[in-house]
Amino acid sequence: MSNPVASPLIGVDELGGLDKLDHRSKLDHRITILDVRYQLGGPSGRDEYARGHIPGAAYVDLDQDLADPPGAGGRHPLPEQGRFEAAMRRAGVSTDRPVVVYDDWAGRAAARAWWLLRYYGHEDVRVLDGGWSAWTGEVETGSPTVATGDFHGTPGQLKVLEAEDVLAFAAANVLIDARNPSATAGRSNRSTRSPATSPARSTSRLASTWPPTAGSGHPRSSGPSMPRRPVRWRRTAGRA
Repeated sequence: MSNPVASPLIGVDELGGLDKLDHRSKLDHRITILDVRYQLGGPSGRDEYARGHIPGAAYVDLDQDLADPPGAGGRHPLPEQGRFEAAMRRAGVSTDRPVVVYDDWAGRAAARAWWLLRYYGHEDVRVLDGGWSAWTGEVETGSPTVATGDFHGTPGQLKVLEAEDVLAFAAANVLIDARNPSATAGRSNRSTRSPATSPARSTSRLASTWPPTAGSGHPRSSGPSMPRRPVRWRRTAGRA
């Protein structure tokens, strides 16, 4: 097995330089681009995708394609293997073709797609540094047909921490809660129905794009630390 790419990021100049975007068939042959625009608690980004996207990109719906239905596993459980593979093939993903993912949500949705593809064994996946807002090249509209890919994954290529192991892990390691401050503090909001913070560790909000980036001009520092607050632990495996 070859080593995965060294950096989880790709800049807009590098992406645009892979091939001329006005020769879409050439670009499609060399790379698969996934538009994962999404807002937690808001509408799907499909309409935004149709109004304009990077040429050749396929839209991927976080709720439908990157998670199983809400339930005992949380609001966004990790998707079942067959569900995820089928979604990636519909979006044109092939095992031997590089993938670039982007969103307009500070990298949160794109990072989930990046992580899932890496978890299922795709070795060449990168997040567009700065996301959709950084793209200044040609824009394509509508919902073009995307050639089906051949992606078949092998789960377990990255580690997963099960809910029952979280407190023991937090006691000996650093556990980061990357939700918004009100959810971290245990206050409900419209997008977090069952907020809870592990009592084992203090948590901090990450205001940065993830994977970590450099040179994009976006904020990269962590937000303020939240005080310890002993609340009921209600997280379940796979919750996002």
